[in-house]
Amino acid sequence: MTVQHNIINELEEALSKQSTERRAKVLRRVTDLFIFGSSHFSDDHVAVFDGVFNHLIADIELSARAALASRLASIPTAPRKVIRTLAFDDMIEVAGPVLAQSEALDNVSLVENASTKSQQHLLAITRRKVLPETVTDVLVERGNREVALNVAKNASAKFSEVGYVRLIKRSDGDEELARSVGARPEIPRHHFLKLLTTASKAVRLALEAAHPEHASEIKRAVAEAATEIQTKAAATSRNYAAAQALIEAMRTLGRLGETDVEAFARARKFEETTAALAALSGLPIDLIERAMVQDREEAILIAIKAIGLSWPTARAVLLLRAGQRGMSSHALEQSLVAFNRLKRETAQEVIEIQCKRQKATSSSAD
Repeated sequence: MTVQHNIINELEEALSKQSTERRAKVLRRVTDLFIFGSSHFSDDHVAVFDGVFNHLIADIELSARAALASRLASIPTAPRKVIRTLAFDDMIEVAGPVLAQSEALDNVSLVENASTKSQQHLLAITRRKVLPETVTDVLVERGNREVALNVAKNASAKFSEVGYVRLIKRSDGDEELARSVGARPEIPRHHFLKLLTTASKAVRLALEAAHPEHASEIKRAVAEAATEIQTKAAATSRNYAAAQALIEAMRTLGRLGETDVEAFARARKFEETTAALAALSGLPIDLIERAMVQDREEAILIAIKAIGLSWPTARAVLLLRAGQRGMSSHALEQSLVAFNRLKRETAQEVIEIQCKRQKATSSSAD
């Protein structure tokens, strides 16, 4: 009979009629023995302890299991079977320390744990010093917001292409998550640009600050990416086609004027408003659309002023641009001051320059 079986048999005989408290005391003594000599034990010795631990923790109270998990979690050579047993314990007080710290827990077990256990278990995994792609893929897909945010903030975490795609998607509308994902120094450029094009102004400023060495390149690339995405969307949008056809018919009949633009804006008809402004200003629809979605209002105010529209119409367009986030009274007052200060002649000169640039660009492309 092996040494391992002898020890297990002796323990079973000694503890079979003992109380849970007695079992807990024996467990503490065996744990002390293992920790004291863990750096010197052979694989065979560790295997013996593994069997002993698993026998001792059967039907033992929560506090004793939690204490064992806490003590073994920081030991790289801890017995793997008992570490796995502790990691899959339903009680996070037991599983937490092992999931967050133990180097004896292999990646296969981590993936399985993240795929089946509670959100608290997933959250504990996000705190590990090493997190490979196979594990983060599951965390990002299955975890709640707190899990996704924690793993994004973990500097040692590695993400696959699929993982980054999921993180970028989940960052839409979540500024804290977007900042955490974008601040990662190793984030692939194409994912970073995608993140920037959908992020709010405050988040974009924070992300650009996180990558100051690429500030000018980022701004240029984001503008190019946004233009490309926007142009493709406008070209294939059935709503834009219908809106342009409506506006063209109205203009042909001599019915397109300021009241129509204001009515479209108040009715929150984005495509019709954009198409009407493009037709009245003589600018391509993609340029007007870009002005409609930019954070700064100057471009769209210039177009409105050049056409000769009044402040009530400009105000309706600005509120349409703002969408659900709206505009404060102070912001509207600032826009009114800027609109009144802008001369129509100046605005028309800017529009004329933009038209010439657009024609030059089109000619060179041909």
